[in-house]
Amino acid sequence: MSKKELKPEYQPGGSKRQHILDKAVKFLLDPKFGTQNSKHMFLIEEVGLSSSEYFEALDRATNSTEAW
Repeated sequence: MSKKELKPEYQPGGSKRQHILDKAVKFLLDPKFGTQNSKHMFLIEEVGLSSSEYFEALDRATNSTEAW
């Protein structure tokens, strides 16, 4: 089974990339998705975030005022 690829508009530099980054912040905040390590692996390996995009999302999640 081959790995699915993101549509071009969701890939780095795409017109909807910010949508993926915003979703990553919500994903990181939600405890039902597992440990921080599993979230990190998913976002890097499956979603295709770069390390800098991941750390930006993590920073936004850490500084978020949303409560779960």
